[in-house]
Amino acid sequence: MTADAAPGPHPRLTTMAHGGGCACKIPPGELEEVVASLSGQQDGRVLVGLEDGDDAAAVRIGWDTAVLSTADFFTPVVDDPFDWGRIAAANALSDIYAMGGEPVVAINLVGWPRETLPYDLLREVLAGGLAVAEEAGVPVLGGHSVDDPEPKYGMAVTGTADPDALLRNDAARPGLPLTLTKPIGVGFLNNRLKATGEVSAAAVETMTALNREAARAALAAGARAATDVTGFGLLGHLHKMVRASGVGAVLDRAAVPAVDGALDALRAGYVSGGTRRNLDWVRDQVRAAGTITEEDLLFLADAQTSGGLLVVGEVPGHPVIGEIVEGAGIAVR
Repeated sequence: MTADAAPGPHPRLTTMAHGGGCACKIPPGELEEVVASLSGQQDGRVLVGLEDGDDAAAVRIGWDTAVLSTADFFTPVVDDPFDWGRIAAANALSDIYAMGGEPVVAINLVGWPRETLPYDLLREVLAGGLAVAEEAGVPVLGGHSVDDPEPKYGMAVTGTADPDALLRNDAARPGLPLTLTKPIGVGFLNNRLKATGEVSAAAVETMTALNREAARAALAAGARAATDVTGFGLLGHLHKMVRASGVGAVLDRAAVPAVDGALDALRAGYVSGGTRRNLDWVRDQVRAAGTITEEDLLFLADAQTSGGLLVVGEVPGHPVIGEIVEGAGIAVR
């Protein structure tokens, strides 16, 4: 029987995946070991490659133009197919914004269980992705699909940037503040949804919001270092930045904003395996003050999907959550 002819109600999308959203990523430590052999490629056009774990690759194609390239896809993070498409598209486009670029074109990446889920649902997923791409002013032209027992969706995105104004992982400098442009904690809310079906409107709202204006504001403020906060959590992405830049960071736990309801979901135990792996990965690089609890650290390590930008520098309208300092590692106070 074909998927279009499948009778009766379909399973909840989030129950068909072993993990949801960016929490289904391969753990960062394992991933770094796998891709280590690809680093160090010699090509004078490459401005940003694999070495520092930036959000997108950057290749110079002219004296004033760099092409940015990225791909991002994941399993369902919500049960509504249109919202899943919106979230996945915003997440993929974010990699271009996080490098200080503007997206130019996107293509769809799809894995679909054609014998289990109707194609009507896939059409809704693609419509959601297109809606966010249109909001960003980006055409979606084709893509690639495979028959897959676990549904997956995302995009490969190409963008452009000024090669002299890239936002990079290795450009953090001591004495500058750290700004976060979206609250965190969506991982706990998404994990609760997967377990109970309870939808968080606040989580959907933040995950579908583009990072376009935040990136433009960061560039206008003179920022040169930034990353987006996704599957490796705030601590994980900050660790990658300070390691690449040869600096340290101080993080003010009380200044880090939480999505409405996220701390309640954390206290109720809706912590994903990806979040726990994030914390395990960075724990030996984190120095926590005596007032910082394990719950605080799990909050800061929560695996985000389509999170905000972590910017070295002050971005008007967004909270400062810490600063870059001399040294190494991350102090949490």
